[in-house]
Amino acid sequence: MSESPTNIEIFKSLFKGRDDVFAIRWEKGNKNGYMPAYFYDPYLYKAHKMKGGTFQNFSNKSYLQLSDKEISKHLDGVHLIGIYPLLLDNTSWFIVADFDKANWIEECKLFLETCHKNNIPAYLERSRSGKGGHVWIFFDKPFPAIRSRKIIITLLKESGLISDFDKTSSFDRLFPNQDFLSGKSLGNLIALPLYKQTFEQGNSCFIEHETLQPIQDQFAYLSSIKRVSIDLLESLLKSKTETFLKPISVNAISKLTITLDNTVTINRVHLNTHIINFLKDELNFANTEFFIKSKSGKSTYGTDR
Repeated sequence: MSESPTNIEIFKSLFKGRDDVFAIRWEKGNKNGYMPAYFYDPYLYKAHKMKGGTFQNFSNKSYLQLSDKEISKHLDGVHLIGIYPLLLDNTSWFIVADFDKANWIEECKLFLETCHKNNIPAYLERSRSGKGGHVWIFFDKPFPAIRSRKIIITLLKESGLISDFDKTSSFDRLFPNQDFLSGKSLGNLIALPLYKQTFEQGNSCFIEHETLQPIQDQFAYLSSIKRVSIDLLESLLKSKTETFLKPISVNAISKLTITLDNTVTINRVHLNTHIINFLKDELNFANTEFFIKSKSGKSTYGTDR
């Protein structure tokens, strides 16, 4: 692994998130996690701590910007960096699908195949643990997260990797994992690849999807990566949406099947656009639990609005 200026430039050109803040992984005993990197005066913090203060309520600190020096430390194994992919205007430079169960290899390959069928260049990284994979898709310009996420979720459904009925999929989440910033947090982060300590174990690096072997020259590979144009993404989103909502002739259907279980399920392919819009607009109701959590400042993650 080399952290030459050229390699750092290649690295920065792809793995772009917010440049005003980044995160560093920490470990203490059996606990670990990520926290934003800060710039602060250690002497002022020590005085604050002696008065019973904590780092959380220490006000004389600011986010540390991601620099070439910090990236070099990541590539050299000094610390593991995570970046926040969702920018302040709710766009991102890439989107990543995370797979992390026993069947992650087969499902990553299936998703890669679907991406390539839709002319989307996609690249497979083995995760830091070695027990999962990240499929990366890079954009030529920042693209709204709400739109890129909609496209990828549609492709995941086309691949048969997610559905309302199959809970065995290895697909875990997307990065970015939000459509919009809430204003109260930085959004979710993703750990950057090529962290030296895990890279030397054959993890946290890009791999051949057929052999699962690490690419020999990671930086030569990164320099050859293709970025999908936002024009293609817009065209793909339009075509997938139009196909999904294409009206069906009433004469072509003799009956409509409604399934009653813990949920009420109606096959939308048998509904025309007007009925679909009516169901979405008129038969929605607010989830009280969501608004209670929101008003009390608690996390609403996993709670539908």
